[in-house]
Amino acid sequence: MATCDVLVIGAGPGGGSAALHAARAGLSVMIVEADPGVGVPVHCGECLSHLAVENLGLEIPEEVIALDCKGIRVIFPDGTDKLLTEPGYVLEKHLFEKWLIDEATKAGAELFLNHRVKEMNRNFNSNNDFSNWTIDGVGNAFPIECKAVIDASGVSGAAAKILDMGTEVEVIAGFQYEMHEVDNDGYLDFYLWPEYSPHGYVWMIPKAGGRANVGLVTTEKKGAIRYLNKFIEDTYLRDKPTENPPWRKEGIKVRPFGGTIPISGPREITTGDGLILVGDAAGFTSPLFEGGSHLALWSGREAAMTITKAITEGDLSDKRLQSYAKAWKKRFPPYAKILKGKTALYRLTDKQLSNMAHCLPKELASMSPMDKVVIGFKILVRHPFLYLKGVISVLLSFGYSRAKHFGW
Repeated sequence: MATCDVLVIGAGPGGGSAALHAARAGLSVMIVEADPGVGVPVHCGECLSHLAVENLGLEIPEEVIALDCKGIRVIFPDGTDKLLTEPGYVLEKHLFEKWLIDEATKAGAELFLNHRVKEMNRNFNSNNDFSNWTIDGVGNAFPIECKAVIDASGVSGAAAKILDMGTEVEVIAGFQYEMHEVDNDGYLDFYLWPEYSPHGYVWMIPKAGGRANVGLVTTEKKGAIRYLNKFIEDTYLRDKPTENPPWRKEGIKVRPFGGTIPISGPREITTGDGLILVGDAAGFTSPLFEGGSHLALWSGREAAMTITKAITEGDLSDKRLQSYAKAWKKRFPPYAKILKGKTALYRLTDKQLSNMAHCLPKELASMSPMDKVVIGFKILVRHPFLYLKGVISVLLSFGYSRAKHFGW
């Protein structure tokens, strides 16, 4: 039977971060990934803020960066746009995730592809205290005996499902095309336009050389591709060529790529005896604009640090690992407030969204307390009905979705 200190389920950003930091701390680490390769298929818009990279102490190589970007431009239904100038990167996400795993293996972690966890059994000592895990599944490395498990399996949540942890997350569908010959000025365009993305938004995320990810998220999963196609047909993107991304095999018909994203905030339970959930598996995405890479990378590192200390102390009980839950609750955005604002946002009509936008300054990243008072006064005078629609909670949710709150 294979043995290790830590088994990491999933080789995405959360799993890569967890494996890297656990291996650097001197633990023996095994990573099991269900897919045949790391980083593919790509499931997200591929963005990461400068602040995230600084927070995590990463030195990412140039070859994984598709564009240095200035920030986000939010575009409302009547064409009004506002800027959130927070610099960052558009990544080649498949290369970034592969680089992260390569760094983890250089530090001593072992990677096993085409390995899917099917069974998780806790072992207990004579005092009925948790001792270790026996993990089984599909793949030659199984069964595996380990002291601790970090679940970074994505929105599917392997551990939560197998162990029936009793927590659920709401998901939203996200799909995008790679398009070419798309001009950009260094901003990521986010369209709050209910006609094309009910209970969601559309994005144009540029890359160097005229490439761009053009996609959307919407609660109407069955109609997501139809909405996306309509947006492209009705806008300046109509005549731009659509191609498969470079990580897709040649000869395959051009089609969108993406998946599902958790949007209801963290799972109620993110730890257990010998277990920590990270990234999407824990429900860690910022609920308004669904940014998740920063949260996944940070939670993976925090999980590794927590487990390293717990192994040193000889105590991997849920009570000991609760320090991880306390840490993310202290650092992550106030989910309840963002969700309240998001609910109010999706109740606004196209006209109400545009009216709200007219009361905002051009630059949203540097508003002082006095600026916010002036905005509130403008809304009260010009569009008092918006107060009844919860517009203040909407504006607060925008603020809490910024990079400094791990928004992207």
